Amino acid sequence: MKSKDEIDEAERQIRTVQQVVDYTVREYPVEVLVEKHLTGKLEGENEIFVPDYQRDLIWEDKRQSKFIESLLIGLPVPYLFVADVGNEDPDLEGRLEIVDGTQRIRTLARFLTGELVLEGMEKLPGLNGFRFGDMLASRQRRFGRITLRLIELTEKADEETRRDMFDRINTGPVRLNDMESRRGRMPGPFVDLVREVARQEAFKTLAPLSKAAEKRFEREELAARFFAYMDDYTTYGQTESGKVVSLFVDDYAKRMNAAMEQEGPGGPTETRLRAAWDDMLRLVSEILPNGFRKSPSAKSTPRVRFEAIAVGIALAMREDSSLPGAWDLVGHLSKPKFRELTTSDAANNRNRVTGRIEYVRDRLLGR
Repeated sequence: MKSKDEIDEAERQIRTVQQVVDYTVREYPVEVLVEKHLTGKLEGENEIFVPDYQRDLIWEDKRQSKFIESLLIGLPVPYLFVADVGNEDPDLEGRLEIVDGTQRIRTLARFLTGELVLEGMEKLPGLNGFRFGDMLASRQRRFGRITLRLIELTEKADEETRRDMFDRINTGPVRLNDMESRRGRMPGPFVDLVREVARQEAFKTLAPLSKAAEKRFEREELAARFFAYMDDYTTYGQTESGKVVSLFVDDYAKRMNAAMEQEGPGGPTETRLRAAWDDMLRLVSEILPNGFRKSPSAKSTPRVRFEAIAVGIALAMREDSSLPGAWDLVGHLSKPKFRELTTSDAANNRNRVTGRIEYVRDRLLGR
């Protein structure tokens, strides 16, 4: 049985948060919603805009077409969430940040501008191959008048509240992956550094990825894991936050954000991490003809292979920069032991994680 003080404190917390998450419900016709999103977009002045913590358009054309089909046949669709952010930046006065719904708004924009060609329609197969302009003019007008409901957070909802909501309500069929969620929940200098190094052309060349993986920030996930394992891999699986990779990396990102904020731009932590990343990529380009790929024809980079090679190299260079076994590494990466440590089955088991990292490290050191 809870005491009266505990109950009163719980109620106080609920009331406090409720006051922050203040909102109104609005309805906009599709054509107005798209206009508010597209007008002034190139200049960064569109009324309804996508914030930098949101993900790119990752719905494939078939999924986008399904959404359009749902609207055409009158099926209900989820609410969109937007937020008035003018209280934080005068330049954003009167504009609305999309908290949840970027895939739907972007899909509508692509359809109304004629970019999206409908495909995979099951209820309306006769529309497959159609663009918006191919429909009867009367149907175009009716589609433009379809209304969507928006929950608009007022200016009382601060950035932390919006980012928290972004993380909580993204529970649809296409779930946020770890890096997408991390970008939204914990912005800071470390996450910015991860974003920057992930864009390097050398990294893209050495670690090719599919277009779908690129869109979902897989490069940033690889970079974040590299830094976390390089510094703390020995604690993985031994602490509460270290039992799950996403929590392990989250914990590291929080600590690095705090350290780098305190030190300021170009501080010792940032300098150390940049150097380790650059030195690692340089060595990979010198000694591994295929980069992080399994073969010259491979078009993707497995996480476990990247982690083993990248982190193993960083740890070896930290211990002995001469790396006596560097030129033998290619042969070691083709041996059964390495393949066993980098198979997908139980790949994130603590013994597998530490085993594959130390395997590369020790081979480079000639052990």
